[in-house]
Amino acid sequence: MKASATTNLHQLSDEDVMEQLQAGVVQAFDIIVQRYKDRLHNFLYRYTHNHEDCEDLVQETFLRVYRSRHSYERIAKLSTWMYTIALNLAKSMYKKKQRMSLISIHADESDPDDREFEITDSTMLQDDQLHIKLSMQELEKALMELNEDFREAIVLRDIQQLTYEEIAEITGTAMGTVKSRINRGRIQLQEIIGDYVKSETF
Repeated sequence: MKASATTNLHQLSDEDVMEQLQAGVVQAFDIIVQRYKDRLHNFLYRYTHNHEDCEDLVQETFLRVYRSRHSYERIAKLSTWMYTIALNLAKSMYKKKQRMSLISIHADESDPDDREFEITDSTMLQDDQLHIKLSMQELEKALMELNEDFREAIVLRDIQQLTYEEIAEITGTAMGTVKSRINRGRIQLQEIIGDYVKSETF
C-alpha cells in the first residue's frame, strides 16, 4: 500500500478502519492494533494483575478480532465490541484458574484516559502520600470482597470510564441492572473500607 493510503487509514474512525479490514486491507489491522494495544493491556491487567496473562489475553483478543472481523457490524462501536471479546476471554481465564488476583486501581501513565479513585476521610495522616497509598491498598482489598458482577461493573465504569450504554453492551445486561450493580457496588465498597470512596463520576 502506498504511504498516502496508509496515512488516510490513520485518519479514519475506528469503525471505518474496521470496514477497510473487512474489505481485505490488511494494513487496517495494524492500525487497530496500534490504537488498542495499550488500552486493552490496561483494561485486562485490572483482571489478571499478571503481565504474562495480560499479554496472552491481549494477543488472543486481537486474534479473535481478526478471525471474527466479518461478524462485526457497525451498529456497535468497535471499542465496545473489542472490550466484549477481551472481557469474555478474561472471564474464561478466571474460570480456568479459579482465582482472581487484586485489581490495580492506580492510573496507568501510558493511558491518558485512565483515572484514579480519590479516597478521603476525616483522619488524614501527616504524610498524605502514605495515607493515600494505604487507602488504595484498602480499596484494592475491598474490591476483591465484592462479587464478580459488582466488581466488573465498578472496574468498567469508575476505572475504565465507560458509559452505562457501553457497559450494558459489553456485559450483555440491561441498563437498569448495570446502574444497580454500580450503585450497590459503590455502597458495599464504602461499607467495607469505612471511608468515603469516590471517583469523578460519583
